[in-house]
This record gives sequence, C-alpha cells and structure tokens, in this order.
Amino acid sequence: MHKLTELPNIGKVIENRLNAIGIYTLAELISIGSREAFFHIKLIDNTACLHMLYALQGAVEGKRYTQLSKSTKQELKQFFDCL
Repeated sequence: MHKLTELPNIGKVIENRLNAIGIYTLAELISIGSREAFFHIKLIDNTACLHMLYALQGAVEGKRYTQLSKSTKQELKQFFDCL
C-alpha cells in the first residue's frame, strides 16, 4: 500500500495527523503502534478522540474499527482514559 488512506479507517484527516508526527506508511504505523501514534497525535491535536485510537488500531490490524474485539476496545479505552 502506498497511501495511508488505503488502510481501513484512515481518511485524509487521520492521514494528515499521522504525517504530522512522521508516519507515512503502514510499516511505520505498525512499528510505533496505535497507542504511541495516538499519544503523539494527541500532543498536537487535543480534539483527538477515542474513535481515532480505535481507527488506528483497526488500521494496524487491517480491519474496520467496529470489528475490534471487546477486550481490545477495553484496553484502548483504559489507555485513552489515562491520557
């Protein structure tokens, strides 16, 4: 995949946020992980929400964020609530 927008859940807005923190490819996103990527996005965009975190995790897993397991969503919510 050449564009982040070709990944599930990633539109232009999230792609722009990822680019702003130095992530341009799926490999880079996988390497840093959804939580770390979201943390850096949150530093530059205080409107970043839980659904963006879900979207990033879904992109890493190659699925729509609505298909994430309950346990994954719970873990992500706990992470989000701690920020």
